[in-house]
Amino acid sequence: MSGRIRFDRLFKSSQISFNRVTTWAAFNALQHRRPERLQKNAGLFGVPELSSPAGFQVSQREALWEMEFLVKRVCTEPPGVGTVEALDQLSDSLCKVADLADFIRTAHPDAAFRKAAERTCVDVGTVVEKLNTNVELCQSLKNLLDNKDVLATLDPDTRRVADLFMFDFEISGIHLDEAKRRKAVSLNVKLLDLSHEFLHGSHLPSTVEKRALPEHIRHCFSLDGNRIQISGLHADSPDELVREAAYRIFLYPNTDLLLCLDELLACRHELAKLVGYESFAHRALKGTMAKTPETVMTFLELLTEKLSDRTAKDFSMMRSVKKKTRSLNADLMPWDHPYLSSVIRAEKCNIEPIQYSPYFSLGACMEGLNMLFSQLLGVSFQAEEPQTGEVWSDDVRKLAVVHETEGLLGYIYCDFFRRPNKPQQDCHFTIRGGWLKADGRYQLPVVVVMLSLPPPTSRTPSLLTPCMMENLFHEMGHAMHSMLGRTRYQHVSGTRCATDFAEVPSVLMEFFASDYRVVSQFARHYETGEPLPESMVTRLCQSKRTCGGADTQLQVFYAALDQGFHGKPQNRATTDILKDMQGKFYGLPYVHNTAWQLRFSHLVGYGAKYYSYLMSRAVASMVWRQCFLKDPFNRAVGERYRREMLAHGGGKEPMLMVTAMLQKTPTIEDLVEALVLDPEDFSSSV
Repeated sequence: MSGRIRFDRLFKSSQISFNRVTTWAAFNALQHRRPERLQKNAGLFGVPELSSPAGFQVSQREALWEMEFLVKRVCTEPPGVGTVEALDQLSDSLCKVADLADFIRTAHPDAAFRKAAERTCVDVGTVVEKLNTNVELCQSLKNLLDNKDVLATLDPDTRRVADLFMFDFEISGIHLDEAKRRKAVSLNVKLLDLSHEFLHGSHLPSTVEKRALPEHIRHCFSLDGNRIQISGLHADSPDELVREAAYRIFLYPNTDLLLCLDELLACRHELAKLVGYESFAHRALKGTMAKTPETVMTFLELLTEKLSDRTAKDFSMMRSVKKKTRSLNADLMPWDHPYLSSVIRAEKCNIEPIQYSPYFSLGACMEGLNMLFSQLLGVSFQAEEPQTGEVWSDDVRKLAVVHETEGLLGYIYCDFFRRPNKPQQDCHFTIRGGWLKADGRYQLPVVVVMLSLPPPTSRTPSLLTPCMMENLFHEMGHAMHSMLGRTRYQHVSGTRCATDFAEVPSVLMEFFASDYRVVSQFARHYETGEPLPESMVTRLCQSKRTCGGADTQLQVFYAALDQGFHGKPQNRATTDILKDMQGKFYGLPYVHNTAWQLRFSHLVGYGAKYYSYLMSRAVASMVWRQCFLKDPFNRAVGERYRREMLAHGGGKEPMLMVTAMLQKTPTIEDLVEALVLDPEDFSSSV
């Protein structure tokens, strides 16, 4: 621990100090790292090979050599716990390369690194698909699972991981004849290419000739010679014509991308049918809390029914506001919803993000997280200076996560600030999973939290809007899930669990971020030290309730559309499916000659699982009310939360973990009620 440094010991903040809260200068100040010319390049994340792009091929070769050794070990040793351990080490050796490469291809500012990482992702992905159809490897695991005497000696964790590995084999078509297995591998490889193509296309801007738009709104978009680029919906523009133009042009159907989506969905269905499932949705939902697409649709339909009155009321309010603008189009349109709901919130709750930002400096927010985790879980963040070449940008901070009695738990790399060509998304990446090694040492988890925050300046720290602060808490919830797990196997470490469970810890953190008892611990004006008034937090919580029915219903529509695309084939265009789902689950009219589904990038990573956001929020709401609402700092409850929900990663059935925490198994009706009550009770602790 000698090399680990406490922020409050290292930095003397130039900002106001108050009570126990000190702003973390490491996050609030500009970062100036002097290059150490004589210091050896440690490589990205401390991996020596990754001091240059060529190192990805070196790491990949080393992983493949280890893979060959472990495959031989699995196939030659007698069945037992060693079979599962070797399979897990095999998974770890490949994941350590693939997961790191997946992040670098997304976030590294150097194109050479991104290109090398992309190649490694494709190569390792192809190897994994072949391993998943390796008959000899699967037979060794099957010999274990078919041997009742040996099976009886396995502990529950080992049995669970063995079953999960067998599930991976089965959904890849291991039980098929050789020709069909080759077909399954081919389909999986094709899916990787189609997914990449669709994801890339979904983020590309749309372009039109300048003359297609009225002259007085052209300045609202990016000009490129005689063409105008539109890279988003401009949903917050007060000019209705700008919003409408952006909506119609950005969502205009792209024939090539429509064909790509059709092929992607057809390929997924063909693969699911090939390996014995009724649809891709049935394949994707096995092992989740929901378990089947029928359960998901029951959940979405009941939620729509229970929200109907509130959604209608919200849309009615929006129509009234729109009338006051003397709009030429009296109908409420999809491009109106985000803007008008924000206007209603501002009018009803007097919410202006700029009023809050001075109280939410990034350093103060990090101190707030530090104090919350310390009180609730006995965990603190400690700053470490990265070695030369360890990080991909000078403004990346490295945190050691330390438990008061257990010691070092893992590392979080904080890539928080905007920079040119960095993806504008908030997300959590697993770089390395934790697992217990044969020598008794624990492989520490490593993650990255990536945000898009304004960088500090020479005059001001990084100041967050309430939404940015909530997103920070959300993503740190994912990170702590990774840190606090202590699973025996890396295959189930941290967020490597069912998607509809993985979002529970992160959404739960949003409830903490909205509770004045928590916020008052750290929210101080960066210049005066004045605490954030309680009335401002109350108004903020009220604003979240305002138009909450319509906002939730929009998410229900997205989830239902995802299910419609991945259920039994409907043999019709995706746009026709979208029209029907929009009418049934949203209510605002479909706009002719648009294809919103082509911007639905979640179809790649969350195929058939977009409902997870809603179901996770329902579970998180129940956990908050039952366990943390009375006292958000209760250490005994925090320890129980770690013990019952965080510690296992994916090592237990997700609903069993929820049941253990709530001391009851929630029904679909319970989950729907939690979401329907959620907006009303969000500020009940304030």
